[in-house]
Amino acid sequence: MKDNSYRDVAQVVERYFREVEAARSSRVIPIFKASMFRRFFIVFSSSIFFIKEFNKTMPIGIIINSLSIVFGGIIGTLIGHKLSLDFKEKLNMIFGSCSMAMGISSIALMESMPAVIFSIVIGTAIGLAIHFGDLIAKMGGQMQRIINIFVKAKESNIFDEEFNSTLLTIIVLFCASGTGIYDSIVAGISGDHSILIAKSILDLFTALIFACLLGAVVSFIAIPQFLIFLILFYCGNLIFPFTTPAMINDFKATGGILLLATGFRMIKVKMFPTADMIPAMILAMPVSYIWTSWIMPLL
Repeated sequence: MKDNSYRDVAQVVERYFREVEAARSSRVIPIFKASMFRRFFIVFSSSIFFIKEFNKTMPIGIIINSLSIVFGGIIGTLIGHKLSLDFKEKLNMIFGSCSMAMGISSIALMESMPAVIFSIVIGTAIGLAIHFGDLIAKMGGQMQRIINIFVKAKESNIFDEEFNSTLLTIIVLFCASGTGIYDSIVAGISGDHSILIAKSILDLFTALIFACLLGAVVSFIAIPQFLIFLILFYCGNLIFPFTTPAMINDFKATGGILLLATGFRMIKVKMFPTADMIPAMILAMPVSYIWTSWIMPLL
């Protein structure tokens, strides 16, 4: 139905341009001959058409998601001193539980358990071997130093080691969640931004609470997140045709394990090396394809 309406608008606009072209040869401008209603209809309908087509290529969900982190970080930095440490820690436990629930729901989609486990183990081993977590921690520290040039360092009730550990946790949570990565790809293909917008609500409050502890550095995490999701958004049409439903579900399940591990870090039960687990996200789809297409038929 939408395609038909777009086609009708395109025909009207095309007819109008043909009239303009004809008017050039006869030196008559048809738009002055047209009635006020016809002129309004042509301008309005063509504007709606181009806006809707333009929105298909606009990463609206990613922009909203990144802005939610920016605003959550700003609000948390401003009101953090008014909230007690006990309040922040208890609310942080709730967010950790939400992260674990999101992870479990994604893990439930798993199609090939051996492929997912292999991706997690080998991907984490690669991350540990190249010290990927340390690289992300250095990036977070660099962001903090840059912020301190422009913004006075926030007094925090936590030690430097815990500060760095918490910063690393939220970088993984915001930038490497399976849901965010997959939904960025889907948004680039279908133009459906609804899930990313819904995710923005959780990210807004998560960023707010973490900013109460860490300060303005939380807002700046939106920059790498935006760049990563933007690349995936525009690469979606290149990636998606080579995927299968099983590959996508295994990819989500791998991201779900990262979210589950992140939740354990947030509630301080076990400090999983979540940043070093990120390479598993890269391996998930190809390993799933190899397992389902080459290995399974042999068994």
